[in-house]
Amino acid sequence: MLPPPAKASLPSVTSLGIGNGDAEPLSTYWRFYRAVAAAQLSRWLPRSPARVLDLSGPRARCAVQAAAAGHTVIELRIRGDAPPAGAAPAAKPDMRRVHPVVADAGRLGFLSGGSMDAVIAEDRVLSRQLVTEETVAEIARVLRPGGRMLVCVDSLVLGMAILAEQKYWAHLSDVPRAEVVLIPWPNGIITRCFWVDELRQLLLEADLEVEWIRPRTALSPSTVEHVLSAAPGELSRLVRTELSTPIGAESVGIHLVASAIKRE
Repeated sequence: MLPPPAKASLPSVTSLGIGNGDAEPLSTYWRFYRAVAAAQLSRWLPRSPARVLDLSGPRARCAVQAAAAGHTVIELRIRGDAPPAGAAPAAKPDMRRVHPVVADAGRLGFLSGGSMDAVIAEDRVLSRQLVTEETVAEIARVLRPGGRMLVCVDSLVLGMAILAEQKYWAHLSDVPRAEVVLIPWPNGIITRCFWVDELRQLLLEADLEVEWIRPRTALSPSTVEHVLSAAPGELSRLVRTELSTPIGAESVGIHLVASAIKRE
């Protein structure tokens, strides 16, 4: 595993507010981030009505968006998860397409093999599944041949930033040699971080063909904050700029997003 390129600046975890519940100091950036995530999901979703499994949890609101697009959605929830905050009354008819199931993302035995047309694993859910290989293998099992998977994970850039911010210098120096990078967060949780090649290999080993891997946002938080503070009405144009950014093999983003398809 190669370390991030020298030009990749490490974000401040404190400033980003990641992992701190509702604390979002860079509120403008997160508004942009959520708009980009919704636009990416909209582009990715099947064009025809499909059976979709959403592992992302209600906070990401992927199930609501997929249902609004005409898909039938099985939404996994951890016990105690609340429904999406502020589910708009206008979206209620579509919510009849959403079927909540309390289960763990790594245990999909209640679904038969090849029963899903698409699987959404957004909101870094696979980074919270530390034995990610088993979860991805289960996802591949329930996907039909030709079915697709969308995944978002913590990047190694973010993981190294967290280690540096906590002054874990010895751990930081070990990262380039580690086969698996598990990152302890200041709030006590542990997540798994990935570099591009590692994420690609993870998907390939589950018999999934990688369509693309890219950072969630190539535009930095400071750039987004600067542009939108000067021109608050330019959010849509900024999102379009992000979506038109060429997908490269190198990522400087805090999260990686990938699309993969199950081989026929």
